[in-house]
Amino acid sequence: MDLKRTAAVAGAFYPDNPAALRRLIGSLVNPTAKAFPARAVIAPHAGYVYSGAVAGAVYSSVILPEQVVILAPAHRPQKPVFAVCTEGAWETPLGTVAVASDLAEMILSRCPAMVSAPEAHANEHSLEVQIPFLQYFRKSLSLVPINVSSRASYDQLSGAGEAIAGAIRDLGREVLVIASTDMSHYLPAARAKALDQMAIDRILALDPRGLVETVFDREISMCGVLPTAAAIVAAVSLGATRAELIAYATSGDVTGDDREVVGYAGFRLV
Repeated sequence: MDLKRTAAVAGAFYPDNPAALRRLIGSLVNPTAKAFPARAVIAPHAGYVYSGAVAGAVYSSVILPEQVVILAPAHRPQKPVFAVCTEGAWETPLGTVAVASDLAEMILSRCPAMVSAPEAHANEHSLEVQIPFLQYFRKSLSLVPINVSSRASYDQLSGAGEAIAGAIRDLGREVLVIASTDMSHYLPAARAKALDQMAIDRILALDPRGLVETVFDREISMCGVLPTAAAIVAAVSLGATRAELIAYATSGDVTGDDREVVGYAGFRLV
C-alpha cells in the first residue's frame, strides 16, 4: 500500500512547478520579520493569490520546530470526528514531509474520538496548503495531519486539544500546533469585517468555547472554527498566555471588488 499522500490542489491553490512555488512563497513572506517561538498559529487556507500574504506573515513571525500538528476543517463529510494520518508522508512540489508517527500515536491514545483515517485527507485542501509554507522555512520537518469534522462537539474539541497538549508534553520536544481556517465567506467587505472582528476578539481572549458560541450564534461562516478552538485549548494547556493578530485581509484587497469577499486572519499564540 502506498502511504504517500500526493498533492491534490497543486496547480490550483498554488503553483505545481517547484521553482514557481518557491518564488511565490518568497514574495509572500517577510525575510526581515522577527520570529518568535509559539505554542500555536492560526493561518488561512485559500488560494495563495488571495490569502497567501496573511499566511506568509504568520509563518514569517514564528520559529518553526521540527514537528507540527495541523488541525484543519473537513470541507466534505467524513465518518470520524477527527481523521488522523498516523504513517506515511505528504508530498508537495517542494518535496516530501514524513508523518510524525510517534506523536500521532501518542495523540490517538489519548483521544477516543480520533481515528487513523488517511482516506479522509485525499482531496481536502485546507491542510495541504499549509505545508509548502512550512517547507519553505524548514527542510527537516514532520507533521501530524488531523481533519476535523463539522460534527465535532465542544467537549470533543476540548478533549482533542488536551490530548494534543498532553502528547506534546510527554514527547518532550518543541511542537507547533497549527489551525487552518478562513473567516467570513461571500459577504460585503464591511459586513465580513464586522463579523470577523467578533471571532477575532474571542481568539485574542484565548476563549475557545466563546469562539465556537459566537461563530454559531452570529452565523459567522468561519469554516475552521472547530479546529481553531481545539488549537486554542492545546495552546493554553501548553502555557500560552496571549494571542496576537498578525494580519487580516479580505479577497477584496486583491480583486478590488468588495461586494462579496472572503476574510483571512492570522494569529500567533504564545
